[in-house]
Amino acid sequence: MFQAPQDTCFSPRLTLRCPGGRVLDLRRPQVMGILNLTPDSFYQGSRVAAEDDLLRRAEQMLRAGAAVLDLGGYSSRPGAIDISPDEEKQRLLPAVAAVRRAFPEAFLSVDTFRAEVATEAVAAGADILNDISGGQLDAEMLPTAGRLGVPYILMHMRGTPQTMTQFTHYEGDLVLELVRYFLDKLTELRRHGVTDVVLDPGFGFAKTPAQGHELLRRLRELHVLGLPVLAGLSRKSMVYKTLGLTPEAALAGTVSVNTLAVLNGAKLLRVHDVAEAVQTIQLVSNTYSPLSP
Repeated sequence: MFQAPQDTCFSPRLTLRCPGGRVLDLRRPQVMGILNLTPDSFYQGSRVAAEDDLLRRAEQMLRAGAAVLDLGGYSSRPGAIDISPDEEKQRLLPAVAAVRRAFPEAFLSVDTFRAEVATEAVAAGADILNDISGGQLDAEMLPTAGRLGVPYILMHMRGTPQTMTQFTHYEGDLVLELVRYFLDKLTELRRHGVTDVVLDPGFGFAKTPAQGHELLRRLRELHVLGLPVLAGLSRKSMVYKTLGLTPEAALAGTVSVNTLAVLNGAKLLRVHDVAEAVQTIQLVSNTYSPLSP
């Protein structure tokens, strides 16, 4: 097993300190519900068209047991159309503010790789930054995360959403490459004062379905870094392509891979279908209680 240098690791922590003194407890796995404010997200059922639809879906997810709502205004599916920061903010900021007003106790995450969008989203009520690029697409993102003092979800990706399918070749061991990437980024985050971090291996981001299954099988190896791991597997190509289906038909497959993710130590499931993910965690927890960290 790879051993991470002590001077680059964070202290093990399964709680996230959010604005207002609130704490998100990840000692037991939790669910993050996806709210896409985009017209072109890969799963049509996740797209939100208007504020009343947004609030209705947000309420449904919270009632079903979501601990976090993840709002995004920039589609990161493979080959997605690039949009300007202004357009992203026009989609995202009113939605964050509306959900914060309607559900003041909810934990809200914003899915953005842009520092200026992140800054305004936190001002509008967001608690957590979910950056698919790990600060690689905006040099100001990691310093901004430190300045804002909010938890940061650090994902592994190569290239951009428009080019990432060209970067699926890895010379050496896939998991070891991710560990090295996370170590470098964690050192940089600590330099900027970010202390609450979740790791996301980036299923589907510059990874083939076969590589995704390898990552899922070896997910527990990322625990060497002492931080909670997020698994974003919901209706992705490693599920529906493997089964010869469409994203719309991939719920049962998603439940299966989410079960494996929880068994392999994932502490946060990012999903389109909250009730099913909550039930998955409940059943796995009841069968294997207590879940090992």
